Formats: sequence, C-alpha cells, structure tokens
Amino acid sequence: MLQSPDHIVRDTASKIGGYTSKLSAELRDMREAFYPPTAQKTFTRTFSTLDLVRLLNVPESTLRQLTIEGRGPQPERSENNRRTYSIDQVKELRAFLAKLRPDDARTLTPYRRDGEKLQILATSNFKGGSSKTTTSIHLAHYLGLHGYRVLCIDLDPQASMTSIFGIQPEFDLGANETAYAALRYDDERKSLAEVIRPTYFSGVDLVPGNLELMDFEFDTPSYLTSKNRDELGLFFERLSRAIHTVEDSYDIIILDTPPSLGYTTLAALYAATSLIVTVHPAMLDVASCNQFLIMISDLSEVLEQFGAKFEHDHFKFLLTRVNPNDGPQKYMAGVMRRLFGNDVLVADAVESTAIAGAAVAKKTLYELEPGEVGREALKRALESADRVNSEILDLVHKAWGRN
Repeated sequence: MLQSPDHIVRDTASKIGGYTSKLSAELRDMREAFYPPTAQKTFTRTFSTLDLVRLLNVPESTLRQLTIEGRGPQPERSENNRRTYSIDQVKELRAFLAKLRPDDARTLTPYRRDGEKLQILATSNFKGGSSKTTTSIHLAHYLGLHGYRVLCIDLDPQASMTSIFGIQPEFDLGANETAYAALRYDDERKSLAEVIRPTYFSGVDLVPGNLELMDFEFDTPSYLTSKNRDELGLFFERLSRAIHTVEDSYDIIILDTPPSLGYTTLAALYAATSLIVTVHPAMLDVASCNQFLIMISDLSEVLEQFGAKFEHDHFKFLLTRVNPNDGPQKYMAGVMRRLFGNDVLVADAVESTAIAGAAVAKKTLYELEPGEVGREALKRALESADRVNSEILDLVHKAWGRN
C-alpha cells in the first residue's frame, strides 16, 4: 500500500529533528570538553620587537630605549630573554608613540580623519567554497593589527565568521542578539550599537550571526506589501542606515554576506562602499560567478525602481585558493585578468595547508603561534595574505584621498 505524501513528509521531518537533536547534543558536549562554559576565546600570540618594527615602522633601537627608560607598555621576557608584547600592548604602544612623535601620528594611529568616508567592504559570492569568510576575517585581523577600528558584521546564517571569533552561534547567542535584531521590522528591533560585541582581538568588534538571520528573508515580503514604514525604510536601505548610526566609532566595516542572493545580500551590496567578489579560478566557480553577476545586474535594474543604485568606490575580484602550479587554474586566472583587467586584484590568495590548519583551530593566520603549523607553510601563507590585505587597504586609502 502506497504511503501518502503527508506521511512521507512527516517521517522525514521527524528524522531530521532527531538528527539535529543528537548532533546538537554532541556538539555541546564537544564544546564543553574543549571549552568550558565560562571560557572565552583569547588572543595568545605575542609579538617580538621585530614584529613591531614591521607593524609600527619604528626602529628597534627606539623600542629598546623605551624599555630601558621604563616608558610606555613594558614587554615580557620570553624564555630566550627576548622582549614580547601582547596584542593590547601593541595598541597601547601605537597611542604612546603617536603622542611621542606627532609627525608620525597619522601613520601610527591611522584612524579616519574629518572628511574621510566610512569604508564598508562587502565580500560576496553565492557559491560556497570561494573563501568569502576566510577573506573577511583575515582582512579584519590585518586591519586591527595595523591600528584601524574595525567592525565585522556577520550576515550569513551559517555564521562561520561568528564561530571563528569564539562564539558558538547555536549555544552562545540568545534571541534577538544578531544583526537581524537591528534590521527587523517590528517593535523588538534594537539599535545596531546594542548588538555589537567587543572581541578578543584588539581593535575589532563583531555583530554576530546565526540562523535567526533567515527571519529577515521571511519577513521582508510581508513588509513590502504593507503600507507601514519605519525610519530604516525598505529592505535594501536598512543595513546602510543602521550602520551609519555607529559610523563615528569605526574606520572600516566588513560585511560577510550569505552564499545566496537574497534580501540580506542585496542590503549588504547596497550598503557597501566597495565590493570584493571572491572567485576560485576553476571553470565551474568562474561560471557560477558569472551567474552571480548576471543576477546582480538584473536585480539592480529592479531596485532602481525603488530609487536604489549600486554605486561603489571599488568593485574588485579576488582570486582565492590559488595553486600556482595548477595548469587549469592558471588558464582561468588568465581569462579573468584578460577580461576584467585592473578590476582583478594583483595579489592572489594562495591555497595553503597553513590556512587549513588555522581553520581547524578556528584561527586566522595572524593568530597562529610557532609550531601550530609548518614554519615555511605559515610564512608563505602570511606573505600571500599580507599582499592581498595590503592591496585592499590601498583601495581604502585611495577612497580617502591618502597617498
């Protein structure tokens, strides 16, 4: 006897419910084993004087003299008697040196100045595996290390960015504690400032995400058909207007978008001042990217009817997970550069075992300590990440009118 369709659906739903219950319990047990309920992720890496010479662009002799005189944040001594600084001390040292050397203050504390527009960078692509989140989080940490005030906004319901910051989306966040809280259409909406969290990484704050973000996709169609409007406006305006309520506190905001072209992604693309489209240089990935661009083009025409225009300081492609020894990848990378010219970033994000190792530990390359991954692999991966992030920072400086 054939079973009814309703019976089949109920059985599948029940089975999925059982799976999620078992998996959630297992994940909770694993988390409590590795990270006790009261534990919080911390930044344990320290910085040598050579690291500070590179980060702060000051002579090692200056740092040595400050230590001898007992001025500024004082370093710890490692087992080999080398001076080491915490990430918070790096920030303190920037401020101290900026007062000590006013001519270098703009470099040491490179905050936005009057007349410089808040930079909102969105990494986007609707194909998974394009390294969108990896690009976002590495950029955020790079900018934080270089003295900028950074806000990350996780708009992806999968919340990978949130997880890397040490927050378990399914366990550590209550109702109305994600970006959705600042975008929703009802009386429970919060200001964006209320859902911003400081992180363990000095200079970088976070608006976390989880599955709650899906509610924005479900709520928006009803709101569009209603006649009620609030001060945040239509769906594509809401993120931009929410962000500008906190713009005085930040230099650069990084939006990690979902791997789909829904209302949330469109709001992010509209809010952004620059777009970084991450593309793995393989045939299927490039073809998927083309579909993504076609959909953006089509939807931008629809949004123009509401008065929305996609206007950005920069629109760039970043080639990710690049294997320089892979022939087909080299060919597709060449195709992208031939077709799009200077709109493809010069630097590539290379594929690396160091990045894979960091991901397992839920860290970025900038957090890894010696011994966590192979030394040479880490060196090559960091050089690649620095080139990519430096080029993106140059775009920010260009938008600000800095040399």
